[in-house]
Amino acid sequence: MVIHPHPSRGRIVRREGVPFRSNSKGVKLDPSALLEVTGGLDVGVLAALHDESILDAAQFDKATVIALAQAAALLETTDFSMRKPLDGKVVVTAFFEASTRTRLSFESAVLRLDGKVLSVPDGRVTGVQKGESIQDIGEMLNTYGDAVVMRHPETSALDEIRRNLTAPLINAGNGSGQHPTQALLDWYALLKWRPRLADPVCPPDQRVHLGIIGTPGSMRAVNSFVQLALLFEGAVDRMTIISEMADPLGATLTERTKDSKIPIDVTNDIQKVLTDLDVIYMNSIAFLGDDYKTLDSRYKVDANSTLKPGSVIMHPLARRDELDTSLDSTAHNLYFAQAAGAVFIRQAILIAILGRSGAIADALQR
Repeated sequence: MVIHPHPSRGRIVRREGVPFRSNSKGVKLDPSALLEVTGGLDVGVLAALHDESILDAAQFDKATVIALAQAAALLETTDFSMRKPLDGKVVVTAFFEASTRTRLSFESAVLRLDGKVLSVPDGRVTGVQKGESIQDIGEMLNTYGDAVVMRHPETSALDEIRRNLTAPLINAGNGSGQHPTQALLDWYALLKWRPRLADPVCPPDQRVHLGIIGTPGSMRAVNSFVQLALLFEGAVDRMTIISEMADPLGATLTERTKDSKIPIDVTNDIQKVLTDLDVIYMNSIAFLGDDYKTLDSRYKVDANSTLKPGSVIMHPLARRDELDTSLDSTAHNLYFAQAAGAVFIRQAILIAILGRSGAIADALQR
């Protein structure tokens, strides 16, 4: 079912009196134009996610990414919380690894839609400290919540918990593996910034040269972001990986990129490409083994860098000195807008997997 904005309303805009909290600095994005691309929001795509787990960016197609972004745009621009779409639902947030933005944005997403949260903010407070297995925890969580959001330092933890867990599982970061909901909020920001990227045929003047500063094979957020970028052939004109590593993609991502029609270059010379990049996605923190490591530390940008006019910088945060605060008040700063959209994209995901997509269809038809 494809739902179009109501003709008497035209573009979806923020209703008077609805509080709107945006990023304090950098580019501020209007989500409303997203509801007008691709002919409207296909609610059927959202409904197909009912009871699905969100584990790997590779499970998405372009239509699903766009539908989730459009649903997030509706949530961001209307007083949707009054519909209480998650009333009666309990979401368990199980974080065995430190998190600020991801855990709090998921919990905010649930609570603002009238759902309830059971939180494990630190794995040290669980039975794991006494030797309990992750798979036994999965069995326990089946009766405690309707969905589980888990972050874990071990890449294999997803497979372990799913041996017994039957409730939908959302991967909030597994070691050096994947962070699919981070990639979805990244693309939500990009599609708000340039909605024509969602067009079946993106106009040439709207296409982007995408630069990746980091090591996708070792950085879960960057890995997932690159995988979603591969879906936007014709919108991403070219992708350039800037890394200290000889093989920054790693085996799995190399396999997934080999058939892509998007030209992908690798360089260790940032100055060679910086002035040609429309979008710069950067990170320096990777989780390797049992600790955080800083990779690609020699690649830094600040307000004096030779950036292309009109270009934007993205970063999953937390940052170190690779992304200087001198860029925060400039029009290159898209990273604060990225973070500002996290609650809405995660609300869209939760509504879809918990079978409440009908509330979105109803909102668009009224």
